[in-house]
Amino acid sequence: MHEQKSAAQRTQGDLPGKRRRIGINPKALTHRSALRLPEHLSLEDWFQIGQEITIISDSSTWWLADWLVYGQDRYPGLYRKAIRDTSLDYQTLRNYAWIARKIPPERRRAKLSFQHHAEVASLPEAEQSLWLERAEREGWSRARLRRALRFGVDRQGAGRGAAAPRPFTVEVAPDRRDRWEAAAVKAGHSLDEWVLRALDRAADDALLLGEDAPALQSAELVLREVAATI
Repeated sequence: MHEQKSAAQRTQGDLPGKRRRIGINPKALTHRSALRLPEHLSLEDWFQIGQEITIISDSSTWWLADWLVYGQDRYPGLYRKAIRDTSLDYQTLRNYAWIARKIPPERRRAKLSFQHHAEVASLPEAEQSLWLERAEREGWSRARLRRALRFGVDRQGAGRGAAAPRPFTVEVAPDRRDRWEAAAVKAGHSLDEWVLRALDRAADDALLLGEDAPALQSAELVLREVAATI
């Protein structure tokens, strides 16, 4: 028997432009001001319904934003009345539309929330994609992404007035160096660049994760983990 996928499963890996139906488990009865659940509901169904509601809640913000952009483009003289009829705050809706214009569907990440995208909307396109890709890969919350962005901007600003680079030498065993070099080649980087990227990642984790991290990894452990992927 073909197993019906939940909204959460259907959304995983969705590509912008593909038509997808996002629904809710039929065991849940939805009303404008209430959700009715049967007296006997399995834990699996209850959890699935929660996931589906979360997805619909976040997706509806994108839907509203894209609806506003369409109205601005097609009905510039009438869309203000439509906005008033939504009973939502005008400035909030303008913000939604602005974010939707700054990040069109083809550059949105289905696994990240609307609020993740809002954090990077003011950046150039290339930086938007860079931060969204990292947030998705690392599983960052919106708050973690915001902290990373602030730290990144501060670090760039400090770098503009920083002193000239200074040499930094580390003695390593030949077999370890060979392993790192092989990993760098596979990643398409020089050994120096690869090591700097690994150390920057370890520093970001140590400085940004704070209480979110159950245990902070050392830079050496990060290097070992990356090298182990070759």
